[in-house]
Amino acid sequence: MSDDVTTPSQLGTYLKDRRSKLDPAVFGFSPERRRTPGLRREEVAQRANISAAWYTWLEQGRGGAPSADVLDRIAGALMLTGVEREHLFLLGLGRPPEVHYEKSDVVAPRLQRVLDALNPSPALIRTATWDVIAWNRAATVMLLDYATLPPEQRNVLRMMFLDPGARAAQYDWESVARFVVSAFRVDVARAGATGAVSAFVEELCGLSPDFARMWLDNDVLAYNEHIKHIRHPVFGPFAFEYSWFAVEGRPDLTMVVYNPATPEDLAKITAALASPPPSPSPPPSPRRTDAALRVPQT
Repeated sequence: MSDDVTTPSQLGTYLKDRRSKLDPAVFGFSPERRRTPGLRREEVAQRANISAAWYTWLEQGRGGAPSADVLDRIAGALMLTGVEREHLFLLGLGRPPEVHYEKSDVVAPRLQRVLDALNPSPALIRTATWDVIAWNRAATVMLLDYATLPPEQRNVLRMMFLDPGARAAQYDWESVARFVVSAFRVDVARAGATGAVSAFVEELCGLSPDFARMWLDNDVLAYNEHIKHIRHPVFGPFAFEYSWFAVEGRPDLTMVVYNPATPEDLAKITAALASPPPSPSPPPSPRRTDAALRVPQT
């Protein structure tokens, strides 16, 4: 292990500091007759189900690098937060821990305010499994009124492959669809969500031969910023600078922004946002959607 990444003394110092901040009584240990605050080494070892001697060696910088399993147990024993656990792994192994995907469809109000501040640029938040969970008004006008769909139908791949309107909006549907499948594969693997999407992938393979064909190709593509061209069914052709950003503290979320590529595009979007919204319509069925309001979000 390289010294510029970590040293055993750094790991030991961090472990000692973390256990000193814990209240023994919370874990059922007597708080009496303690020379120093916090848990004793043997108490941490007991909670982590490892030997007291091995834990002592870790704090003293002896015994070599611990395994990921041992660090996981110690993180649990010390009640570490997500960022503290990551720091523990970086000190002990020089890498972050493996991710464990947890489905979440809630965004903080601050994120919604960020989206709203980006008007007139369409912007949205999607999960690692490409479910759209937040958006601004520009996205509603230019891409899709997501509020008309049940939450389980707000998935980019589902719309891309099952919605005729999404296909019609693309100038080169095959290339866009291949990018979506390849990038989706990368995102779910990076988030540790491959198992979580297996039923969804199986369902989509059964419903769309095109998706099944592309999924079996096993292609993966890196993200790159580019110009996205779409045909809007009401306002005509548009060009957007397509960018995406990680959400701090939420590795499972991505913010996608469509910035108007030209002054003419910006003027058309601004005019569209100034127009009165259309009358609300009942939610479409899961299998057939209103093509007049569908633009896929890649």
